[in-house]
Parts: sequence; C-alpha cells; structure tokens
Amino acid sequence: MLPAELVATYPHIFHMAEESAWEGIQRHGLLSTEALVDLFETPNPRRNRLLSERRPDMTAVLHDVHGSALIRDNGPLNEKKLAACLIDMTVPEFLHLINSKVFFWPTEKRLQTLFEAPAYRDRPHLILTIDTASLLAAHAERVTLSPINSGATVHNAPRRGSETFKTIADYDFEYWRTKRSRPTAVAEICVDHSVPDVISHLVEAYVRHPDGSVEQAN
Repeated sequence: MLPAELVATYPHIFHMAEESAWEGIQRHGLLSTEALVDLFETPNPRRNRLLSERRPDMTAVLHDVHGSALIRDNGPLNEKKLAACLIDMTVPEFLHLINSKVFFWPTEKRLQTLFEAPAYRDRPHLILTIDTASLLAAHAERVTLSPINSGATVHNAPRRGSETFKTIADYDFEYWRTKRSRPTAVAEICVDHSVPDVISHLVEAYVRHPDGSVEQAN
C-alpha cells in the first residue's frame, strides 16, 4: 500500500481516550501504555504486569512530577481465546506488543462501535480527530496497520501474532479491500511507542457525552 492511498481512503483518523487525559495529552502527546509507564517511572514488577498481563479494569499510575494517569483495561481480550488464536507469540508477548502502540480508528463507524461498547457508553470520552497526511509526514516510518481489532477476542478471534501489524508498504490493502470493502480494509492504524507532537496533527478535540452531545475540549 502507498501512503497516498492510505490518506485518500482515510483522510482523518480517530483516537478515543478518557476525558481526564486531555491535559496530559497536551503536555506529553499520545503515549502507548509502554511509553506512559516509562514516563511515570513505574517500577517492576508492576511495570511488567501492566505491559504483559491482561488488565480487567482501568488502573491508575502515579508520579511525583506528572501526577496521575489512567490506563484503560483490555477487558475484550479473553486470555484463553487469545492463546488459542496466537500463531508465533505467547500471550504476554502479544500483550506487550499491543501495549507498545498508540491506536487510531480509521473510520467514524469503528469509533462509534467503541463508544457504544458496554464498558464505555455510560461515561464521557475525549475524541481526537487527526489529519492522516500530517501524521504520516511526521511518523510514517513508525506506522503499522492491522486488518483486525487486535485487542479483542469477544465475538470472534482471528489468528494473530507478530505479523498482524504491517508497515504501510507491506500491507496488502488490495487483498483486504477485495475481501471486505475499501472503508473496512484496515481495522487499526498504529504508531509505535508515542505521538509526542499529536497536537500538530490535530483537526479537532472534543468530549462526547453518553447522550451523544459534544463539547469542544479546552
């Protein structure tokens, strides 16, 4: 796949976070779980648990300088189902892999599905709309694409492993476009580690409430 095709298909991409994350995002950018626990100097063995074990609930990390931050759960991952569908990785290895990435949804439909999930639909969330061309201009070499929702095994559990995330150049967009459709050919767009300059690529930041109303993030 060419970057220009990715931009043409998904000119804007989306990230959903806790409402309270906005201040930290403005200060540090978007951080993967791995980048966050590194910034917060989370010591072992807790660091290893956060990165390599399933988190059934949202959890907080604390720091004397940076204050507090919330790390979302990965409740949609069932460890037994995950183990059964992994190709060449252990469960801890795969969890560490997805915890090393910042995730974006390529379409508003996928964003809406997440917003309506039982774990999220009863509280407000921060939504970031990102200019894809701008993001790629700065970070294309760290962008990977996935054809599946890598962090869920609830409804089905497609095979996954070290080859789930492909670089833009290596992603077989034509295969997935033919198998599904152009809008659904990519399920996740990821950036390794962090997007410290995410504000530079921001189109809009707003808070969406459970009733569907929105307000601009301040």
